[in-house]
Amino acid sequence: MMCPPLTPADRVHALPYRQIVWDWNGTLLDDVQASVNAINRLLEARRLPLTDPERYRARFGFPVRDYYLALGFQLDREDWDLLARTYHDYFLADPSIRVRPATRRVLQQCRAAGFGLSILSAAEQSILDRMLAQADLQSFFGFVHGVDNLYGHSKAATGERLLQRLACPPAQILFVGDTLHDHEVATALGCACVLVAEGHQSRSRLQAAGCPVLDRLGDVPAFLDVERRRLSVFSNRSSVTGLR
Repeated sequence: MMCPPLTPADRVHALPYRQIVWDWNGTLLDDVQASVNAINRLLEARRLPLTDPERYRARFGFPVRDYYLALGFQLDREDWDLLARTYHDYFLADPSIRVRPATRRVLQQCRAAGFGLSILSAAEQSILDRMLAQADLQSFFGFVHGVDNLYGHSKAATGERLLQRLACPPAQILFVGDTLHDHEVATALGCACVLVAEGHQSRSRLQAAGCPVLDRLGDVPAFLDVERRRLSVFSNRSSVTGLR
């Protein structure tokens, strides 16, 4: 999916973004409670203190291995592969997982506005594909990039491959996510980022990134509209100044 060329009208009146790259877990998918439930089953089996959504969102991060260490897991005595598989078994069986109520509407609005849509996720690729199929959301996305493992380490390298496939200047790509890692990946790739504060990390943590932080996924279309108006006014002023 190549980026469509900018028309003269685009350059004056539209946003600079041609593509939106979405995170999956915590952004389009509401799975925080399922994550808490899965990790608590692992903690309980090891007689470690349990967590709750507030404490989870205050501590969770990437790489996930560091989060496990902070919770008290003695990973030098654990089989990390088995631990990751067991967590995912618990997580995927949890009945609280659901697509956010606003997800389909937001994707429809962004597609109707002319944006190309893709997913970049730290979820394992086959799990990601299966969840998208179950939610009947595959048709919204030109590319869906997950990772080849269950470890939750990073999606930076996968992001580089996605940008190569998009064949779009990084300045024309907007990332939408729910963690500081989403911002780190976007920044490393030269892309803009907006974060949503209803996922896996708290608003107070996300604000440290210095990029826009929205309360809810459903706020994304309004944010894009405000940005479009702001940039349109700026472009029009610049055009008038240039004529003098």
